Amino acid sequence: MRCGYAEAVTFPVVGMVGGGQLARMTHEAGIPLGIRFRLLADTPQDSAAQAVRDVVVGDHRDLGTLRDFARGCDVVTFDHEHVPTDHLRALEADGMPVRPGPGALEHAQDKGIMRARLDALGVPCPRHRIVQDPADVAAFAAEVALADGAAGPDGAGTTEGAGFPVPVVLKTVRGGYDGKGVWVVRTTGEAAVPFRAGVPVLAEEQVDFARELAACVVRSPHGQAVAYPVVESIQVGGVCDTVIAPAPGLPGDEAVTAQELALRIAQELDVVGHLAVELFETRDGRVLVNELAMRPHNSGHWTQDGAVTSQFANHLRAVLDLPLGDPRPRARWTVMANVLGGDYPDMYPAYRHLMARDPQLKIHMYGKDVKPGRKVGHVNTYGDDLDDVRERAAHAAGYLRGTVNE
Repeated sequence: MRCGYAEAVTFPVVGMVGGGQLARMTHEAGIPLGIRFRLLADTPQDSAAQAVRDVVVGDHRDLGTLRDFARGCDVVTFDHEHVPTDHLRALEADGMPVRPGPGALEHAQDKGIMRARLDALGVPCPRHRIVQDPADVAAFAAEVALADGAAGPDGAGTTEGAGFPVPVVLKTVRGGYDGKGVWVVRTTGEAAVPFRAGVPVLAEEQVDFARELAACVVRSPHGQAVAYPVVESIQVGGVCDTVIAPAPGLPGDEAVTAQELALRIAQELDVVGHLAVELFETRDGRVLVNELAMRPHNSGHWTQDGAVTSQFANHLRAVLDLPLGDPRPRARWTVMANVLGGDYPDMYPAYRHLMARDPQLKIHMYGKDVKPGRKVGHVNTYGDDLDDVRERAAHAAGYLRGTVNE
């Protein structure tokens, strides 16, 4: 029994590489726990750098910078997947806990590695192949069409501008996000574009999906894991626009299957921290894994106000190997809508109207300069009537952006 303090109580320092909004909100979740936070940011103006006291400005691609940064931390985690894998292995060799570790994180860094490992585990994915040139893309399209019994246009083949029998999705294996590094191509001419960067390219079938889902789980080093409700993620122009928790109309057994799939992936890949498994729900009733993200994720922002324990708080608990918090929802429905930059750079004057119209509205802004199409914040709404909750979220996000004026 502890009846006094013989010496000063110390709390761990969590180092987060990356200064974006995910780091900003993770820091916020650690404040009530007394967790100290250290940040490696690109610039002092980064979203999280505006809120965190202990900030190191430097290049996450430089091993010396990473080592200097890590010396002041008890554990290192990330708000993006772009740190070179070899650098993370070097930090581990130095004795620094890196969570998730490089062996797990490389599956979120490299789509080719991810697809190969998921194939080996028997996880359902879109048909895919690493391709070498536009002719290889054309051959892949022909194979998909043949398997599906699809007839292609006359002249489909490898000549410049020739049409494919089916569209193909091309992705750079590293570095893509929010629709960047992704192309839907229908001709060999279009297929030539991704190869100009000189990096490996992954070809995937274009899935005829009914909607996109996300299954988010959190796993700790000692193997405890929790699963959040499966959500529907609505994309606009390759960028997440709205998240509905839980996914409307998803049968209970299918939701459990998706959660079990995410938990299995987390265990097999030895993920520590938050894992978002982005899914396609196909029109013929299948669920396919699209992408993995091993960090807090846009599909989990609803948990800040809609779950007993947010994704950010549970990510911190996991990387510190603390017992995980309750992931259950607080309300029947929660809707998150991203606030994208528009024609109105000063969003603060909109607060008076929004707060008066909807006192339950939760606004989360990232401290970013407003640029058209840029994620600068999000709003959360919740309640028992899904139509009402969706309308309130869409109105608030639109009013902040300037596309709604009443």
